[in-house]
Amino acid sequence: MIALLLILIPLISGLITFFTKSERDAKSLSLFASILTLAVSFAGVYSLFGAAQNAYDTTWLSFIGARFSIGLDGMSKMLCLLTGIAFPIVFGAVYGNTYKKSNSFYALMLLMQAGLMGVFLATDCLLFYFFWEIVLIPAYFLCSIWGGEKRITVTFKFFVYTFVGSLLMLVGILYMYFKNPEHSFALQSFYHIRLSATDENFVFCLFFIAFAIKMPVFPFHTWQPDTYEQAPTAVTMILSGVMVKMGLFGVIRWVLPVMPNATAHFSQLIIILSVIGMLYASLIAIRQDDLKRLIAYSSIAHIGLMCAAIFSNQQIGMQGVMIQMFNHGINVIGLWIVADAIETQLGTRKFSELGGLAQKAPALAILLVVMALANIALPLTNAFVGEFMMFNGLFRYNIWVAVIGGISIILAAVYTLNMIQKTFYGNTSIVTDGAMEISTGTKIMLVILVVVVIILGVYPEPMLQLTNDAVQTALATVK
Repeated sequence: MIALLLILIPLISGLITFFTKSERDAKSLSLFASILTLAVSFAGVYSLFGAAQNAYDTTWLSFIGARFSIGLDGMSKMLCLLTGIAFPIVFGAVYGNTYKKSNSFYALMLLMQAGLMGVFLATDCLLFYFFWEIVLIPAYFLCSIWGGEKRITVTFKFFVYTFVGSLLMLVGILYMYFKNPEHSFALQSFYHIRLSATDENFVFCLFFIAFAIKMPVFPFHTWQPDTYEQAPTAVTMILSGVMVKMGLFGVIRWVLPVMPNATAHFSQLIIILSVIGMLYASLIAIRQDDLKRLIAYSSIAHIGLMCAAIFSNQQIGMQGVMIQMFNHGINVIGLWIVADAIETQLGTRKFSELGGLAQKAPALAILLVVMALANIALPLTNAFVGEFMMFNGLFRYNIWVAVIGGISIILAAVYTLNMIQKTFYGNTSIVTDGAMEISTGTKIMLVILVVVVIILGVYPEPMLQLTNDAVQTALATVK
């Protein structure tokens, strides 16, 4: 029942929010629903109502063998918890912002949360695809209605990329279904399917391209920077903090254990592309004059490292990916909150127009520095453990891959420290001379994230234990 509630609470709340008449009601209802979902997420993580309540299964499309089957294992608990944390943080951070048709904006956000929960909970492949598409629909409308000046062109590109990937995945799902003697879409049933080498490589390509677009990894990344820049910052927080994890989750859940031989066959190519993407995105980030685009390219580099670590086929690397999916979401949302606070108050994101903000908003400067240092995996921050484990996995796979990929650590320090210096230090500009401290609500949200950063940086063991079973499952069949 807990798994079902994680979907139903944001779904029903979102539908109700569509009919609210005032902006205040829409904000209050969405914030309350997100906090309630977070509480249920915690209940699921700790199995407060018994492990049996963490799953739900019933007939869905019986004529083709599809079931409404959802459940919480270690990885889905972690990602549902991330989703549960992300939405109240985002709603709290943008509570003071005003959106036209605010009831529709917040309703679509909640529907997107319901879809994300469904993706992470589904144990039936057709149901997984169903929720995968549900996430895309509100994301499309949120970007196209409330985005920036170039929102139509950018959102169309985003839709085409993700829709094509989704169609490829659907073809792969149906192909696997017809090759399945049980005629079932169940996860465990897919694990038992045996394909020829040619068939397995074909299906692998269909699934992986869909997941690679969603992450995204090089060279499927070109939709991402423009979409992150043009989307409303609240939406961008969810896109980069949670939605990109759908691709990583899909690879670990539906590719590695189902197509182990193809995984081994393509792993070297994927690792090379991921490392290229890490370096490419880091170099592009250094050249940015726009805060949102810098964070976008930084995210590509971090996702590239996670993708490379997954295909290194090393237990320590995979364990690093598990906790880094959570930590990256926390860190990047914190950076986006800072970007939104700056843009909302000053009307600009350009480094060339900023400077000296530490004199005007010292609390914001301190909080940004902590989040930025976590972004470059400084020891005692949450990202350090995961990044260390991932590079350890790459080192065991191939020392030269680890060395070349490790250059991105230096590049990340360069663009992150430049961002801090150009935004908060030096003399104030005409734009920043009248800047003020951030609102109390935004400050509280950032403080919560900073606390999470420090706690998981000092003591990551609970997260490691939570996801250990998913690591064993993912690597059990890969040669």
